[in-house]
Amino acid sequence: MPVRRFVVEADGGSRGNPGPAGYGAVVRDGDTGLIIAEAAEYIGRATNNVAEYRGLIAGLRAAHEIDPSAAVDVRMDSKLVVEQMSGRWKIKHPDMQPLAAEARTVFPRSQVGYTWIPRERNKDADRLANEAMDAGQAGKQWEPKARPAAPELSGAEASGAESAPSPLTPEPVAPESPAEPMAPKAGWAFAADLSTPTTLVLLRHGETALTPQKRFSGSTGSDPELSEKGRWQAERAAEALAARGTIEAVVSSPMLRARETAEAVAIRLGLPVRIEEGLREVDFGDWEGLTFAEAQQRHPEDLSAWLGSTEVKPTGSAESFATLAQRVAVARDKVLARYPGKTVLVVSHVGPIKSLVRLALGAPPDAVYKMELSAASLCAVQYYSDGNASLRLLNDTGHLR
Repeated sequence: MPVRRFVVEADGGSRGNPGPAGYGAVVRDGDTGLIIAEAAEYIGRATNNVAEYRGLIAGLRAAHEIDPSAAVDVRMDSKLVVEQMSGRWKIKHPDMQPLAAEARTVFPRSQVGYTWIPRERNKDADRLANEAMDAGQAGKQWEPKARPAAPELSGAEASGAESAPSPLTPEPVAPESPAEPMAPKAGWAFAADLSTPTTLVLLRHGETALTPQKRFSGSTGSDPELSEKGRWQAERAAEALAARGTIEAVVSSPMLRARETAEAVAIRLGLPVRIEEGLREVDFGDWEGLTFAEAQQRHPEDLSAWLGSTEVKPTGSAESFATLAQRVAVARDKVLARYPGKTVLVVSHVGPIKSLVRLALGAPPDAVYKMELSAASLCAVQYYSDGNASLRLLNDTGHLR
């Protein structure tokens, strides 16, 4: 049986670099040239490079859903992404490395090739990226628009054949800007922004059996349920938040302990729970289930390096605190885009909540090692339309006393 062929065209953009960003991607049938799938999304504040990589990943995933055995020709007008994914340029920036790694996991490398094309030949992906950014800045999610079927291509275009591109010569590329937001101004300094802020009330989940033992409990461990005390804590949080009467939506990590905590509040408020994958806890790898002392005994050098740099991953893990911050920033921006001007309860874990607080303050990465967040504690951050943020509450446990 002949192998099916797809052409993936992807693009991403940022209005500010970093600034409001989005991506677009189309999947074409390799024989007819017809568009058979589209993908686009507003991803909040990010750089052009991050948006371009996100577009690549979305396009590959869309193609994989149709036929995971297909041969894929990726065509992008980003010479940086094409050269890096082709292995000819090194990926030095930490924001790009996990995205490139994720893109490589969608299809086996032998099934994917990369081709640079001029911007004018990437109009469909560019159009989708701009539609996603327009929607996000209007506080909406991108939705596909009705469009006429693409005309069939003929000749070399219909067969997907192209004249071989000339070898690409590396040329100076602007430094890849970090995807993290710039340091916010002091709260009173941006009082001129009279728009209604979006408030994220950050609730750490209640205790599990592992919590009082201070064992590493991340996203690849046993995914424990709430303990009896944890359920009591979730109910107390639900009572306190219901009494405030300001929560308009509930968003949760997909992990069981967070979902159980979120559901306790949502039932009291009469609201549904929306799951956001990006809010899951960091992956602690081989340290999952260990106490700090046990991890220190078994992996002393790795643990010491991890405590010294947020770029270091736990033993056997695929994720550092730096990678977590990037993931959480994307999840945050998706929530802000979906619920502009509203008060949203976000139920998550120690790592993601510390990262959100750090990003709001514009604090250095190692600030995550200098915060204490108790089980079922509350934090709150307000986000303004001009990109500034204001921390309003940190590690509040008054409702548990």
